[in-house]
Amino acid sequence: MTLTTRSHFKPLLQRSALALALVTVCAGASASVLPQFTFNPGAAGLAGSSYTADNILISDYSSVLTGPGGTFTETGYLSFGAMQLGGSTFTPTGLNESYGMYIAFTGTGVVSGGNPAQNITFGTFTSLNYTLYGYNGSASFGFSGTTATETATGEVVLATGSLISGGVVSIPSGDNVHFTPSAAASLSFVVAPGQEGFFQLPSPFYSQAITAFTNTTSQVSPVDGGFLISQGGGSINFAGAVPEPQTYMLMVAGLAAMAFVARRRRSASTKL
Repeated sequence: MTLTTRSHFKPLLQRSALALALVTVCAGASASVLPQFTFNPGAAGLAGSSYTADNILISDYSSVLTGPGGTFTETGYLSFGAMQLGGSTFTPTGLNESYGMYIAFTGTGVVSGGNPAQNITFGTFTSLNYTLYGYNGSASFGFSGTTATETATGEVVLATGSLISGGVVSIPSGDNVHFTPSAAASLSFVVAPGQEGFFQLPSPFYSQAITAFTNTTSQVSPVDGGFLISQGGGSINFAGAVPEPQTYMLMVAGLAAMAFVARRRRSASTKL
């Protein structure tokens, strides 16, 4: 899709904003009924005890590099930071102290709309593969140049998965330099052989995961040929019913619409 004039997209942005508002309201209303899961770190040799949650809060450290024809490649790590249950956030005993978990991933996709610092851009993932690791001790995440890095040792593979469907969007901040990227995706979830005990409940464990990310300009650093995301915000939960691909595009379109409308209102207020 090629972005043209602002007036051409005003109706689309308004509809998308309304749709996202409805999604947000529904998500908040059903936060306490997200599918629950129970992890048992000790079953995988990790120094932690069993706990039940319904949502995983993660920090994103990734490098997004652009290619010809609007293509992009994203690689990095998703560090598990905390859990939620019924809308309440908690840190499981020992998490990021005596043990930790992270996801290593590589994704590719196509985005349209030109320079994200100047235009709203939309896109889709064409591939996304990941591995979930657990490790004992502590670890840090960062960058060496444009390559995301991690310092964990003695990792064990807990699960793997790949793309079912997903979309991305970015919106400019208005200074022609900074922008905010967001993404949402549905992924397959395959428990690694021998790690069934870690994924204690349900049994058998969920076979699909839903993830979504929204970053602020302070978490995004433009570099030659792309940008870096440091400590970006995201979440993962396991859903019984996976949304259709169109739903993801509507969600990311809504994120763009709401941010766009908010920025326009701030600009109008400043002029007044």
